[in-house]
Amino acid sequence: MFKFKSLYKKFLADTHTPVSIYLKLRDKFPNSLLLESSDYHSSDHSFSYICCEPIAGIKLENDILYQHFPNGAIKHETIKKDQLVVDKVQMFSSMFSSEDLGFNFVTHGLFGYLNFDAIQYFEDISLTSKISPEKSTPDLMYHVFKYVLVVDHFKNELYVIQHTLDEAEFDGISGIVDIISNKNFASYSFNSDDKLVSNFTDIEFLNVVEKGIDHCKRGDVFQLVLSREFKKTFRGDEFNVYRTLRAINPSPYLFFFDYGNFKIFGSSPESQIIIKGDAAGIYPIAGTYKRTGDDDNDTLLAEQLKNDPKEKAEHIMLVDLARNDLSRNADQVKVETFSEIQFYSHVIHMVSKVTG
Repeated sequence: MFKFKSLYKKFLADTHTPVSIYLKLRDKFPNSLLLESSDYHSSDHSFSYICCEPIAGIKLENDILYQHFPNGAIKHETIKKDQLVVDKVQMFSSMFSSEDLGFNFVTHGLFGYLNFDAIQYFEDISLTSKISPEKSTPDLMYHVFKYVLVVDHFKNELYVIQHTLDEAEFDGISGIVDIISNKNFASYSFNSDDKLVSNFTDIEFLNVVEKGIDHCKRGDVFQLVLSREFKKTFRGDEFNVYRTLRAINPSPYLFFFDYGNFKIFGSSPESQIIIKGDAAGIYPIAGTYKRTGDDDNDTLLAEQLKNDPKEKAEHIMLVDLARNDLSRNADQVKVETFSEIQFYSHVIHMVSKVTG
């Protein structure tokens, strides 16, 4: 068991943004993570996080589970498909505790990701196609971080939190503050080639879509999400792509994770699941119309969306799926809100709330 001592300092954040803080810290603290919200008008989405200096971690790659700890200890074991990976992660997480600072936002814990291919460790599913080595990334990777910076957009406040096993290290916050107080930070260019390569031609992908429609009509599946890969070579800083993405598609959930030899980033209007205490919530988003930029037209489109048979059917399906998923691990599952209209930067969505 590793019990951390925790210390924090609070500052005015009116001249700082999550992006500017991250840009100032990333060269000093490689492998930092950024979790950002652009939905500042909602108290539920008013916090952004920057995590620096991983001091412990757990990783699942090629059926081997790796764990490393603050005291330098390293552990690895081969994982079989019938083993419960979630129990391994929970056991790892339980080895760390931190002081309760009394805030209504996250101050410590595991930060990281779980990829789509990890489904094979949670369901009775075997993947038939293998990812080529040059594109392979760990199926699961979470870290405990020494520093967690929290931006409260509602109050324009910045919290710098430090977790340490040695109270003598409590001078770290001052160094963080000095870095982010500096008005200058390094910037790097980004250039990509014009050639775009995909794993499908347009005709090949349309054929896959037709096959998917046939499977839906036969009742083999309720819904398929078909996608294709696009890639091009580039030189420079991937964070510039993230900045462009967040400008084009501002969302409540944005992230940029730097793992050195690979980076992952994205933007989403919805979370997979939100757990607070003993309560879990899923917010199905389905049913989508494009916004026009005119408020009156968007209001009319919202009414059309609520009455669109296809969009309503898709939404009901995802609400039922959320109820089923929560019922596997929760009691008193209920639909608290159903098919509410929500306006986003580029689209109009129908959103429900299912809790358990």
